[in-house]
Amino acid sequence: MRASGATAGRERPAALALLGLLALLALLAPGFFSPANLRDVVMQNVAVQVIAIGMLLVVLTGQIDVSVGASFGVCAVALGVLARDGVPVPLAASLAVLLGATLGLTNGVLVGGLGLPSIVVSLAMLVVLRDGLRWATEGAWVRDLPAAFQWFGLGQSAGEGVIIGAALILIALAGWGLRHLAAGRALYASGSDPESARLAGLSPSLVTMGAFAACGGLTGLAAVLNAVRFGEVPGASGAGLELKVIAAVIVGGAAVTGGRGSTLGTVLGVALLGAIGTGLTFLGVSAYWEHAVQGTIILAAILSERAASRAVRAHA
Repeated sequence: MRASGATAGRERPAALALLGLLALLALLAPGFFSPANLRDVVMQNVAVQVIAIGMLLVVLTGQIDVSVGASFGVCAVALGVLARDGVPVPLAASLAVLLGATLGLTNGVLVGGLGLPSIVVSLAMLVVLRDGLRWATEGAWVRDLPAAFQWFGLGQSAGEGVIIGAALILIALAGWGLRHLAAGRALYASGSDPESARLAGLSPSLVTMGAFAACGGLTGLAAVLNAVRFGEVPGASGAGLELKVIAAVIVGGAAVTGGRGSTLGTVLGVALLGAIGTGLTFLGVSAYWEHAVQGTIILAAILSERAASRAVRAHA
């Protein structure tokens, strides 16, 4: 199945919602568009965007991973501990990414290899990782990090440039890969019709394992890119992150049943949900409404997906 055919037009609702929000802010709260605020919004959502790309790969196979927030916290703390104990920051970052990929692969083996439900597997992994991290750190932050840790030792301006640049390169590579690489086509095919994918010579179980491993590795990368923004690493970072990531992917037009979704839609989903919190503040609305608005958007996206699926079946 061609990625373009599977996802054509699915990004439109997220794009229209984002444009509507930005137009409202331009009229009522132009201060939202100040360079400083836009930079803050982007930096706050880089980690969500990086993990969302990985989550898209998992969702394309018809699976879900609710353990990414806990994996993010484990990788961030591991990075801080390694750097504090004298491991060079580039090597510590590589090990954190490898740790994330290993955690993701563990989920993938249980789901793709043993056929266990992904929601059950990843929920169990979330509990194990979150409680294990709480036991190991006792809630304490990782401190006394070397000078080369924060902003990779480059200073804030250059460090932000590296972080944003890494995210942009990842988005470009993911978009190109899903459209042009055999691995991308395998994701769409396995999620759309696993039996047809098998007849075509693919192994949906291996594709699923690869998607979970890639999601885990990108979660580790996101932990690195987020952790180096600060001089200390919280002992419980990543709490609730999985909800933002999954919501962004679904709002961006990915089908929870698999086989449909795009990098562009995921980027739009992250941008829309990421702008809501800050946008509400600029509009003078209590931040407590942020989750309610996000939930409404997610529900609308799911209803839109259901209506679109019914329309496709009606014309089939």
